[in-house]
Amino acid sequence: MSSLADVDKRYLENLLNMQSGSVLDYSDARFGGLFSRHKIDIHGLKYQTHGTSKAKKMRTFWEQESDALVGNVLSEMLDSYEAYCDLNSREIDKSVLEKSRNIVARLSGKTVSEKPLQTVDDFLHREFTIPNIQKLPVEALAVSIIENRLAEALKALRAGAYLSVIFLCGSVLEAVLLGAAQKDPARFNQASASPKASDDTVKRLHEWNLSQFIDVASEIGLLKPDVKKFSHGLRDFRNYIHPYQQMASGFTPDEHTAKVCFQVLKAALASVAGERGSKNREPPD
Repeated sequence: MSSLADVDKRYLENLLNMQSGSVLDYSDARFGGLFSRHKIDIHGLKYQTHGTSKAKKMRTFWEQESDALVGNVLSEMLDSYEAYCDLNSREIDKSVLEKSRNIVARLSGKTVSEKPLQTVDDFLHREFTIPNIQKLPVEALAVSIIENRLAEALKALRAGAYLSVIFLCGSVLEAVLLGAAQKDPARFNQASASPKASDDTVKRLHEWNLSQFIDVASEIGLLKPDVKKFSHGLRDFRNYIHPYQQMASGFTPDEHTAKVCFQVLKAALASVAGERGSKNREPPD
């Protein structure tokens, strides 16, 4: 049982918009996927004590699980809250978020960083140079494909084909992280965030999804924290390749969204290549 007090829950419920029975903009599938990364079947009967809505399952989860587990799940959700607000041009409630961060830090036995929140505008106004693709940890035969997709993504951005930008960026990011994992499988497989099969063995790399690659790459230091935060936003938008996923969200990506996704990809490539030099500039036109 977690040590969340009633006042803690009020802050968290406000931030996660749980009043209507939902949790942020999580669909049932994404909600289940988030918890499965922590080996929790949130849609199982165990968490339906108070009802079957996502908010009610969350409240039961808080009641039944340990501080450490609740803290780990909430930490990921707070990152999702920031990315959701940034990528959808919604204002972040910094006061409630700070209090929620303090609550999660207490549950996790950690101290809260005093570093100010990085907004999407902060991220967009940094320049990340695309590294020499030849130096990325990918197969030689994939280099030309990645180079062509990067060039096509830039053309799509200039042409206003914003969904195409997102799909191309997501595919390149997944390819590069898979390549990095194939070059150093032991390091990826030994990470605590590596996805497990039913027999508790690590899944084969080709069975990993983009979210799992992002989490593990961040854990082993291949991706910087800011890249991890915004990469999950790119991953969510990349799921719009399924029309019904986009229809369910009710959101249409625009130029701002596409620029963020292209910036995420450039930052990720620079991070993987160990070239995180940056300076202020305007986002690409």
